[in-house]
Amino acid sequence: MSYFRKDHEIHDRRLGRNLGVLGVLAALIAIVFGLTVVKITSGQPVQGFDHVVRPELMETAE
Repeated sequence: MSYFRKDHEIHDRRLGRNLGVLGVLAALIAIVFGLTVVKITSGQPVQGFDHVVRPELMETAE
């Protein structure tokens, strides 16, 4: 008596679909990570947006 049955063809289709979703998710994670690395290594000061007026960010009228 064998407890292991041959997979149904729907399992093969689900596997392919799941691998596609995995690929898309990995690509999105790579894009966000890449943008983060570029932003941090650009050399500009990183400041958060906290709804407070900061004089160093105001443009001066000369």
